[in-house]
Amino acid sequence: MKFKKPPFFEALIALGAAILLILILILFSSSDPARMMRAFFITPWSSPWFLGNTLDGIALLLVSSLGAAAAFRGGTFNLGGEGQIYAGGLCASMILLSFSYLPAPLLLLLGAFTAILTGGLIGGFSGFLKKKLGMNELISSFLLSSALIPLADYLISGPWRDQSGNLLALPPFTDGLILTRLLPPSNLSLSFVYALLLVFCAHIFINRTHLGYQFRIAGAAPAFARFGGIKSEKLWIPAMGISGALAGLTGFFAVAGSFGRCHAGFSGGLGWSAIAVALIAANKPLALLPAALVFGWLQSGSGSALLAAGLNLETSSFIQAAVLLLITARWIGRK
Repeated sequence: MKFKKPPFFEALIALGAAILLILILILFSSSDPARMMRAFFITPWSSPWFLGNTLDGIALLLVSSLGAAAAFRGGTFNLGGEGQIYAGGLCASMILLSFSYLPAPLLLLLGAFTAILTGGLIGGFSGFLKKKLGMNELISSFLLSSALIPLADYLISGPWRDQSGNLLALPPFTDGLILTRLLPPSNLSLSFVYALLLVFCAHIFINRTHLGYQFRIAGAAPAFARFGGIKSEKLWIPAMGISGALAGLTGFFAVAGSFGRCHAGFSGGLGWSAIAVALIAANKPLALLPAALVFGWLQSGSGSALLAAGLNLETSSFIQAAVLLLITARWIGRK
């Protein structure tokens, strides 16, 4: 009798191998393995502050990885998520700071729309270059992101910087322009609820609509899609546009929810982590929930062990890189 693999079997194996690697690294790199294991595995869930911050990071991962999955589903690959998140958060911040006379709910909606539009235009431009000029979207999205990040850094640390403090950041938002905190004093905000809604809406769109069916087929089997009358190239711009829009929205949630201001480097590698989470979930919206939970825990655990138990910074980065490598190898092998 042939053994039937459970869903996401390869992803579970890859994550299990990554956790085993974490245990080995802790045992051989720490003078107090028990303390470091507690910091890594338990601390992220040990108090409202730690729990809220962990869930807040997971919310940002959910929205950004949904954007990465949208690009994959449409037969494209968005490597510019980091720059799109950064640009979306920066543009949303300028709206929130420039129109303070507007009612707070309206201004938050305007800021979110600005972030979505900014990210969508950047991502859609890469899709346009692919469709009209045949330019590889991996290259164009990565180069655009690489150009936008130093520009945003310059604006945040230079002409737009808050001169009243030492932080490389724009002025903080007023209390009314910060998304409602769900578990104070942590950073967990309403962005977590919105992230869950977006994931369930994406699941319905992909699995219950005609356009979602086209996305599924075009991304998974372009040749079959053409045989069925679906032109995959028509979805390149929408796929990259939606991907960029969700990345921009992630930037808005970061500045208006997590941090309450736009500071230099706030994206913190979210664009790259989003790709890892999307690959773990095989680009399935509902599967992003456990994938983001595990990946968010790995990141939070690394940070907790770094602060509480002296985990080497390079070791922390290596753990996260190992997860991405294992998941990517598993995904490439399936292709």
